[in-house]
Formats: sequence, structure tokens, C-alpha cells
Amino acid sequence: MTTLDLFQSPTSDQRESIGPCAFVLRGFALPYVDDLIPALADIEACSPFRNMVTPGGFTMSVALTNCGPLGWTTDRHGYRYTALDPDSGKPWPAMPDVFAALAREAAAAAGFRDFDPDACLVNRYLPGSRLSLHQDRNERDLDAPIVSVSLGMPATFLFGGDARSDRADRVPLHHGDVAVWGGEDRLRYHGVMPLKDAPHSLLGSQRINFTFRRAS
Repeated sequence: MTTLDLFQSPTSDQRESIGPCAFVLRGFALPYVDDLIPALADIEACSPFRNMVTPGGFTMSVALTNCGPLGWTTDRHGYRYTALDPDSGKPWPAMPDVFAALAREAAAAAGFRDFDPDACLVNRYLPGSRLSLHQDRNERDLDAPIVSVSLGMPATFLFGGDARSDRADRVPLHHGDVAVWGGEDRLRYHGVMPLKDAPHSLLGSQRINFTFRRAS
């Protein structure tokens, strides 16, 4: 298992500012990868990936599952967090220790101390998958940051403003990068451009994204 106490604060060339309270920590998750991948397989075995339907009837191109006390879900009745996987009626898989440790360390490295996530959305992007501009606003605790971990194929992260119509910056994300945003940037619109097929040596033609939140 990865020795977590080997964590070191990112240097100035590893921490890239994309907003007053928003950063990309380049390669931050790489020391954790050997433990993240088997933990992900355990989560998927309990709660498989699925393409959820939005309230408007649109089937998301990004497949999703969750781990932790709460999981984010959507259907024709709306967006919400639930304690149970609606497909199985059972609790979502527990959040692996390595997931929680990575989330806390990344948040601290971006200036957000004492982050305690209770939800982890696990997204799987295949070539052509995209995520339209949106805000993360279903959480009760908007003082806590969002921590987003990228594994596998590269992606172009869109980081916009407080309105959907604001211009969005295009931020490349690579295997092991972690984006963290909170404070005045917490409700900025963001999304992901359609993924190009650029197979990764470890995960092939897919991108896995862990998004940690404090939902309650």
C-alpha cells in the first residue's frame, strides 16, 4: 500500500492557479494510483457504473457510480443525494481509506484545511463523452471545496464563471492531476469537453474521475 506519510506539499510548478480559490495540483494523485485502481474495482463490483437520466430526459454520456455515506443521483424526478444505491436498494460502497486520504491531502494543499468528504462521485468517460457546463449546488455545505481527481486519458476541463454564459477557460488535465476549487470559486460553472480517444497505458480508452464533496 502507498505510504501516505510520504506526502509532500506541491511545489510552485506543481500547483497551478485557475482562480482566486481554485487550483490544479499537477501529478498530485500519482503516488496513490497503485491503491486507487483496485479500490475502484471493488466499488464497481458493488455498484456498477450506469448512465443516468437527467430530469429533462437526457441520458448522460458519462457513466457514474458513487462511494461514501451519500451518493449523487439523477432521474426524471430531479438531482439529489441518497444513502442508498437506487439500482440495488443497498448503501453505496464505503469510501476507501485511500480515497479519503487523497481528498483531504489535496484539499489541504490547495488551502482548504479539515476537508471531510462524505460523497465521492466516480465518473467514467469514454471517447466522445462530455459534461456540459453546470454548477455543483446540491450540497448543503457550500463552504467545503470540490476535489476532482483525474486518471487515465487526458481531458479538457472547462472552468467558467458565475453565469453559464461567462467565458470558460480550457484547462488540460492529465493522469494524476487533481483540481480543487472552493471559496469564491465554489459555484463557478464547469464541465468537460468531448474526450478524444488517446488510450492511456494503465486504463486504456477511458478517463476515470473521482469528485469528492461534503454533501451534508
